[in-house]
Amino acid sequence: MKNVKKLLALGLAVTMTASMLTGCGSSNDGAADADTKTDATDASDAADAATDTAADTEASAEGGSVYYLNFKPEQDQQWQDLAAKYTEETGVDVTVVTAASGEYETTLMSEMGKSGAPTMFQVNGPVGLANWKDYCYDLKDSAVYGELTSDDFALKDGDAVAGIAYVIESYGLITNKTLLAKAGYSIDDIKSFADLKKVAEDITARKDELGFAAFTSAGMDGSSDWRFKTHLANLPIYFEYQADGIGTTKEIKGTYLDNYRNIWDLYINNSTCDPSELAAKTGDDSRNEFLANQAVFFQNGSWEYGNLTADGTFTDDDLAMIPIYIGVGDEANQGLCTGTENYWCVNKDADAADIQATLDFMDWCVTSEEGTKAMGEDMGFVIPFKNAVESQNLFVKEDKEMTAEGKTPVSWNFPTMPSEEWKNGVGQALTAYAADQTDDNWEAVRSAFVDGWKSEYELVSQE
Repeated sequence: MKNVKKLLALGLAVTMTASMLTGCGSSNDGAADADTKTDATDASDAADAATDTAADTEASAEGGSVYYLNFKPEQDQQWQDLAAKYTEETGVDVTVVTAASGEYETTLMSEMGKSGAPTMFQVNGPVGLANWKDYCYDLKDSAVYGELTSDDFALKDGDAVAGIAYVIESYGLITNKTLLAKAGYSIDDIKSFADLKKVAEDITARKDELGFAAFTSAGMDGSSDWRFKTHLANLPIYFEYQADGIGTTKEIKGTYLDNYRNIWDLYINNSTCDPSELAAKTGDDSRNEFLANQAVFFQNGSWEYGNLTADGTFTDDDLAMIPIYIGVGDEANQGLCTGTENYWCVNKDADAADIQATLDFMDWCVTSEEGTKAMGEDMGFVIPFKNAVESQNLFVKEDKEMTAEGKTPVSWNFPTMPSEEWKNGVGQALTAYAADQTDDNWEAVRSAFVDGWKSEYELVSQE
């Protein structure tokens, strides 16, 4: 009954914040993007089967069992393989179910209402934790917490450790250095928004002569819009938080929305397609344009490395990742956008044996040779743990180099966005503006950003 009451209380909140976990991670082994992720119906069926399996093994598995509801469809097979390896090595049953893209919160709520609920799940940060903190086992005395390289990677609820970050990622402008050189430039020529604008507009002016565009299409379908309504939107939020000395807010001011407009204008007016076509453009379109040498710049993250290099289309010599400049702050010392929205949590309402089995599995993942290799190499993660293997991902290396040079990474503040509904409102307004770039239509973007933020936080606070 206690769980039922919890889930009833969660219902409206999850409806408001469904899909807060935004697909942005991928492996470096050529895994599929958001539009090729697991179908929602298939994921639901798999979850039902997993629940039955977990319930069946719960009583019989000596020392308990593990049920992990995975957020990252791009790494589903790697997690299945790692779970099988752990079971083979220890005899402990580990079931992995991967939620479909955009369905994690709703799938989690459904699974938590079943017998044999997930013993291991994840939240995206403080906003996600607000929904699920009553289910989170305190990890402060766990072995896996002791393996973190910094306490900054712990998600806390007061004095309790509610979640553990398990992957750190970076995003920026992936750059085809070969095409950039053909246009007469190098990455050393781009150290600010003004530089980026000059280069992009010059490429556009010579597009027919050069045979390529400045930017890939800024697709605004569901497999691609997160790059702009979430990842690009992080930049004006980050700079506002920096200016105001805060880490979150219930009322965003929109101080740097003019800068957001400027970078959005640059993307959509110097790309492979007409801005009016963006509503139908996909994540695959954008990646394929880049792979086909149709554009110099491709906004995406370190998770794309394998997709770009797996078949030999590009080598490390061909690629670089540069910061997303929007004309704010000390641009000469700006780094990549680096952070996480992936925190492991343990279900405190699970049987004690299952909780311990889950803690043991988590610790094994981040300390054993098999676990660290799978997460660091096969999944392409940068894991914030003491035994992490050195990543061979070029974009990860570049982030480390920039930081070592004294450049300041742009932190991930988008986990403080109030809801998925807010993101969708911003995305819809951006799409409408792209098709008709008037001041009135940009005012609609501003309203979705500022007014929508306040109203969504007010709705959440009423729960």
